[in-house]
Amino acid sequence: MQQRMSGVGAADGIEFRQDIARGGNTFDAHRLLHLAAAHDRQDALKERLLRAYHTEGQPIGDPDTLERLAVEVGLPTDEVRELLAGERYAAEVRDDERTAASFGISGVPFFVVDRSLAASGAQSPEILGQLLSRGWSAAAVTPETADSPAGA
Repeated sequence: MQQRMSGVGAADGIEFRQDIARGGNTFDAHRLLHLAAAHDRQDALKERLLRAYHTEGQPIGDPDTLERLAVEVGLPTDEVRELLAGERYAAEVRDDERTAASFGISGVPFFVVDRSLAASGAQSPEILGQLLSRGWSAAAVTPETADSPAGA
C-alpha cells in the first residue's frame, strides 16, 4: 500500500517518505487546525502538516514542531503558544472524533459526501467523481446548479 501511495504521489510531484515518518499523537495538530480555520489558514496548515509528516519526517505530535509549523503558515505565535499550553479547541476536536466515529471512520483517508455517503481508503479520481455524482443526485442538485442562489 505504501509503495502504491508513493508511486501515485510521485506521478503528481509529491514525495512520500514513509521510511522517515514519525508517528505521534495528533490531537494538538487537530486543535491547531481549528485555530487556523479561525484565521483562514486551515488549508495552508493542513498542507504544511502533511508535508512535514509524509515528506520531511517531522514529529507532528511534538509541541515545538507544531508551533514552528503553525507560525510558518502565518498563525500568530502568541495564540499558537496559548493553544498548545491550554485546552482551546479540545472540545471541538472531541466532537470531530465523535462525528468520525458515527460515520465508522477508523482511518484515513476517508471521504464523506453530504454526511450520508462515504468511501474509505485511497480512491481513484473516477471513484471520487462517482461518489460526488451520487451525492448530487441524492440531494437533487447537479454540478451545473450547485452555484445557483436557489441551489437547484
